[in-house]
Amino acid sequence: MYQPRAFVGTDPAQLDALFAADPFVTLLTNDEAGAPFASHVPVLYHRDGDRIVVEGHWAKPNPQARHAGDALLIVHGPHAYVSPGWYPDKHEAGRVPTWNYAVAHLRGRLETFDDAPSLTDLVARLSRHFEASIGSDWEFDATDARQHALLRGIVGFRFMPDRIDIKLKLSQNHPMANRQAVIDALSSQQADDARAVAALMRTTLP
Repeated sequence: MYQPRAFVGTDPAQLDALFAADPFVTLLTNDEAGAPFASHVPVLYHRDGDRIVVEGHWAKPNPQARHAGDALLIVHGPHAYVSPGWYPDKHEAGRVPTWNYAVAHLRGRLETFDDAPSLTDLVARLSRHFEASIGSDWEFDATDARQHALLRGIVGFRFMPDRIDIKLKLSQNHPMANRQAVIDALSSQQADDARAVAALMRTTLP
C-alpha cells in the first residue's frame, strides 16, 4: 500500500476502531499457481497488547479454504469524496478533487481448521457477537443435529498478522483552514461515511 508519511497511523487503538466499525474484511491469498484470490468475510478481532488474532470461516467449496500460509487482510474504514470547492485557498493553490479515507492492511500467517469442537466454538462466538450488535439473541445450538450438521460445510481460519499498516488519509497535508473547511462540509452531508470521515479528521487536528 502506498503510504505517504503524513497519512501513517501508528496507534493500535486506530486499528481497534476500524475493526469495531466494520468487521467485514477482504482476505487475499495466492492460489497454487500464484494468482491472487480474494474473499469477503465477517471476522472476530482480538488484540492483547501486540498480539492480534482474527478469526472467521469460509464455505468449504471456497478455494481459499485450501490456501493456508501468507495472507493479506484489508480492513475498510469510512471514505468520502472531497471537493476542491471547499478549500479557502482553492484559487491561489490550484486545488483538485481527492478522496479521504481510512484503511488498514495486515500481513501475516493464515491457519485453517475443520474439527467440530473448534468450529462449534467459532460459530457460537460469531453469532453471539453479531446478534448482540443488532440487539437480537439467536444462538448457535450445537445440540441441534440440523445446525451441527452444517459445520461440515465450513472451514475455519485464524489469522495472525506480523505487519500492520494503517493509513489515515484525512487532509493532514493541507493548511489548517482547509482541513476545518472539509470537516465542516463533510459533517453537513447525509451520508454516514462522510460524517465518519469528518469525525476521524477531528482526531488528527493539533
